[in-house]
Amino acid sequence: PEPGLPFLPGCAIKDPTKTSFHRSQTLDFKNGYAFSRLPREGVGGETLYENQLSQDELDDLCSKGATLTYGQVKRSAPSSFTPAFVAYDKKVLKFDAYFQEEVPISPEEHYRIRQVGIYYYLEDDSMCIIEPKVKNSGLLQGKLMKRHRVPKNEQGDYYHWKDLNLGTDLTIYGRTYRLVNCDAFTKVFLESQGIEVNPPEELVSDPYTEQRRTPVQKRVVPAGPDPFRQFLTYDTKVLRFYAIWDDTNCAFGDHHPCVIHYFLADDTVEVREVHRRNDGRDPFPVLMRRQRLPKIFVDKNKNFPSCVLEITDHEVQEWYSPKDFGIGKTVTLLGRTFLIYDCDKFTQDFYREKYGITDFQPVDVNKKPLEKTPQVIPPYNGFGIPEDSLQNCLSLFPKPPRKDIIKMLENNLKVLRYQVALESPVPEDKNRRFILSYFLSDDTISIYEPPVKNSGITGGKYLKRTKVTKPGSTPENPIYYEASDFTIGSTIEVFGHRFVIIDADEFVLNYLERNAESFPAATVQSIRDHFLPRKVVVETTSSGIPKKDLDDLIVEVQKELKLQQPFNTRQFHEAFHHFDKEGSGFLDKTTFLNICDRFNVPTSTILLKKVRWKGCCACG
Repeated sequence: PEPGLPFLPGCAIKDPTKTSFHRSQTLDFKNGYAFSRLPREGVGGETLYENQLSQDELDDLCSKGATLTYGQVKRSAPSSFTPAFVAYDKKVLKFDAYFQEEVPISPEEHYRIRQVGIYYYLEDDSMCIIEPKVKNSGLLQGKLMKRHRVPKNEQGDYYHWKDLNLGTDLTIYGRTYRLVNCDAFTKVFLESQGIEVNPPEELVSDPYTEQRRTPVQKRVVPAGPDPFRQFLTYDTKVLRFYAIWDDTNCAFGDHHPCVIHYFLADDTVEVREVHRRNDGRDPFPVLMRRQRLPKIFVDKNKNFPSCVLEITDHEVQEWYSPKDFGIGKTVTLLGRTFLIYDCDKFTQDFYREKYGITDFQPVDVNKKPLEKTPQVIPPYNGFGIPEDSLQNCLSLFPKPPRKDIIKMLENNLKVLRYQVALESPVPEDKNRRFILSYFLSDDTISIYEPPVKNSGITGGKYLKRTKVTKPGSTPENPIYYEASDFTIGSTIEVFGHRFVIIDADEFVLNYLERNAESFPAATVQSIRDHFLPRKVVVETTSSGIPKKDLDDLIVEVQKELKLQQPFNTRQFHEAFHHFDKEGSGFLDKTTFLNICDRFNVPTSTILLKKVRWKGCCACG
């Protein structure tokens, strides 16, 4: 296009012939198929030419030759790009640094200088800190910080190689490192990235380590008149004494067996403690190092301080010598008192030849066995069973009482159930009935009260399963209730409450009869007498009388009762119980007829003759 005026306000010329400024349509349909075509008109209705290309595009088309491609078009190779983890692989920046660590527990040093190496990995911007290991340093050295990206501040930024330079302080996790030097690669890399590297600094050394490297001055021992005579005479000759250090006056003190060595070559003394296996003490070899021990000090001025660093011959009037040691003697060495109770054969020969001592009888220092104090069992406190409470007195961690496993397996799920009544002066408790269950597997008892509607008593579990002692038994020798103690009419006292057994289930009778040899005859007979009336009723019912005749008798009596005045059933039952004084549940014929006549109960002579006259109270 030809150059025109700039498109600025006041310079633009509006063409009045252009009225349409919409974009041309490029979608069309041909033979029912949609296809796209090039626009023919531009914005404003200008004609567009099909080959309207720029000069650069035409030059590219002229210089590019025609190619014939079969199949899928081959894409050109991507531009050369090297990722960071490949470009910077195995390239690490290494800085020499140190940090200062406080030592508050040592009187010889107040701080410690520790030299480290800081490594920066360019491939993932991670760092690690390694301290060279120093032999016998007593410090945990090596890798102080594992390799990872180190946070720079609380905003979530991380340290970058741009933040590292010589002569700067680097704070990592509260510890400040001083960067003093770097290797050649690190310096070349930083300078290639436009960073001016500061001049290196001198690496600071640890003052305490330098102090230890200085040679120690040897102690000068004043020479005597003949310093080598005693050494040449008694070299390798040592007196050995066996002693006891009594430390019981101190807290957690004890008797410590020790060995006292007296070196005849230079009159020095060494004390070693004898350690036994599992004695609970640190197994250090020497209790008192080899040295000359003073016996009597020279009288000193009271104003002169008594604490000295090294004792010389001027402060000591007399030193310990072989004559101060012997079996049965007590010696005080540097404030510790030792009782010598024996010595070895060489020591005995030495004293026998030099001092003429012949008595070397050892002193018995073995501890006398302590008298065993009998254990006093405290009285029973009333919680739980006595056997279970007794375990708290026998061991620190109580164990459950031992159970008879054979008895539990043989009598598993075998329970004797009895119906009991509560003896109580309270009128509301007279009609309360309970179910007493006796478990044969472990001789435990549980009591359950069946709920009764409108009785005012909730009912439910009255006593959980536990052993019950008999009245009069002591906690030291408890006597528990057994299955032989439960008879009809007997009284059972359970924790101050008295219950009377009034009934039992049939399993009790069957179990007692099967195991009659294990129970008293009175117990078995009591249960049999209680179940005898029920057996008679069963025999009467199954004696051959037609059931239809009994039903007809009942129907006839019910019809006659309906014709009578209102019948009082409660008084009728009370009359039967009143005449049944023995509680057997049976009445004779005469008494039965008298009660029926009193209450105007019709009795058919024909039907009554068919029934054996031992009527049950329940028939009424």
